[in-house]
Amino acid sequence: MKRYFLIIYVLLSYFIYAQLETAHWFFGNHAGLDFTSRSPIADTNGALYTHECCSSISDKNGNLLFYTDGSTVYNKNHSIMSNDTGLLGNSSSTQSGLIIPDPYTPTLYYIFSVHTNDISPTNSVGIHYSLVDMTLDSGNGAVISGKKIFLCLSMVYKKVLKILLQ
Repeated sequence: MKRYFLIIYVLLSYFIYAQLETAHWFFGNHAGLDFTSRSPIADTNGALYTHECCSSISDKNGNLLFYTDGSTVYNKNHSIMSNDTGLLGNSSSTQSGLIIPDPYTPTLYYIFSVHTNDISPTNSVGIHYSLVDMTLDSGNGAVISGKKIFLCLSMVYKKVLKILLQ
């Protein structure tokens, strides 16, 4: 009986698709990949130019929402998002911007950014977060004014995730 359930499970799992929040990647010199189909497709429309850090987010259907290098946020039209200045990330940080969806409000996203310009944490201005509301600017999203907040840690390293998990 267990064998039959295993066979049914395997056959049904072929028709199940994961959510596509990570379907778009932007990196490097205006490079990108679109994973909304089964095979990745090159996307050279991106506005991002970075050597190290980048983050992007799509909706559950794989539609691009925005992407960032921790300093500048670009909307789905590859234009600079409204109110995005002052994110305080640094393109030299290996993980300057990290996008986290708000677990209670599906239109809100947090961008955690860290600013450090070398391996030493003594040149850092700390870790910050900004709040993006996708209902603003006719659905293109905008960074909410006044929601660029210094969290803590005046001395941080080049990775946001390492800091958040400590």
